[in-house]
Amino acid sequence: MAFDNLSEKLQNVFKNLRGKGRLSEADVKAALKEVKMALLEADVNFKVVKNFIKSVEERAIGQDVMSSLTPGQMVIKIVNEEMVKLMGDQTTEIALKSGNEITVIMMCGLQGAGKTTTTAKIAGKLKSKGKKPLLVACDIYRPAAIKQLQVNGEKQGVNVFSMGDGHKPVNIAKAAIEHAAKNGFNVVILDTAGRLHIDEEMMEELIEIKTNVEIHQAILVVDAMTGQDAVNVSEMFNEKIGIDGVILTKLDGDTRGGAALSIRAVTGRPILYVGMGEKLSDLEQFYPDRMASRILGMGDILTLIDKAQAEIDEDKAKELEKKMRKAEFDFNDFLDQMQQIKKMGGLTDILSMMPGVGSQLKNVDIDENAMSGVEAIIYSMTKEERSNPNILNPSRKKRIAAGAGVDISEVNKLVKQFENSRKMMKQMSGMMSGKGKKRGGFKLPFGF
Repeated sequence: MAFDNLSEKLQNVFKNLRGKGRLSEADVKAALKEVKMALLEADVNFKVVKNFIKSVEERAIGQDVMSSLTPGQMVIKIVNEEMVKLMGDQTTEIALKSGNEITVIMMCGLQGAGKTTTTAKIAGKLKSKGKKPLLVACDIYRPAAIKQLQVNGEKQGVNVFSMGDGHKPVNIAKAAIEHAAKNGFNVVILDTAGRLHIDEEMMEELIEIKTNVEIHQAILVVDAMTGQDAVNVSEMFNEKIGIDGVILTKLDGDTRGGAALSIRAVTGRPILYVGMGEKLSDLEQFYPDRMASRILGMGDILTLIDKAQAEIDEDKAKELEKKMRKAEFDFNDFLDQMQQIKKMGGLTDILSMMPGVGSQLKNVDIDENAMSGVEAIIYSMTKEERSNPNILNPSRKKRIAAGAGVDISEVNKLVKQFENSRKMMKQMSGMMSGKGKKRGGFKLPFGF
């Protein structure tokens, strides 16, 4: 995951700071030297690192910090605040026109950054907010670009406007806006062509569109995996055509994460969203404070709550809570919980947002595929067996194991785990039944 190495190194620095009762100026400077090296190794822009360390040092080597009872914690607090400032003090939304006025968004970027997929992801986000978006296929050069947009648009339930590859992109954009006005669409999203590298032809095409069509938001999509190159690309696009915001893709990959810490400072333009996976739902709003918290190993509980609220069916959760209190939940409920965990990104993704857990995940072997094995066992049960686990005798377990393609010991293990969970939940229900006790809340599925 992005920032793993940086997070681990910074936490080691902070661990040493916390261990000291008092801090000298030399202690602070030595710690910041390590922070500087960690940031540079994470591919953060050199000038950005230099200014960042200078700002932290000016605040950290002060009377208030040095004489504090917890100077180490004060330095960490300053690093966190300066990191938030570096990425933007506040969350920036895509600026949309009010009511039914049409907002025209031009998506741009190099080939391979995930622009077309991200364009569909944005359309899905805006649709969920009550907007009526229209995707427009302006990439007439890349083979299958139009088809890709149409397929993704269909998955998102969003209309796609296309005139094939025989018209100029600027004319396609004009026709799309007319079509939107006549058919009640209030957001037009142009998926423009990318290139393998920045060239005059691509820039001229984007400039031509901006000159002839009123573009309200020009959004650049860049690949976080390219590190410092992503920052350079952002700077050049901003200089040539002017951009209003950036979307970072592949931040879930094995990237050093320097782009996220550099783009705002170098371009002056905000990061709007970050792509955290291949699925069309894997696009997260960019919160500078939450990202800083994740980088510094403090977790990201707020994003976890957002994911839970978006993916977990509240009525189902309440019904499950009632069943759990009476120890009446069954394997159908188990299956539902597993599906919800998957929707939220899987156990690894969830645990990475827990305070103090993220940096430790590299030392823990979490087998996400094990959940698929559990699903296979449950799907091999009959409806009656899922609803009433008490009837699972040895012959039934043997049949289930054969159906799931696993050893019978795996079935026995799951059934035992399930029974223990029911017993535990019944005991907890008794303990929590006192008047005024807080109930509900976010739960991981049984045994996980």
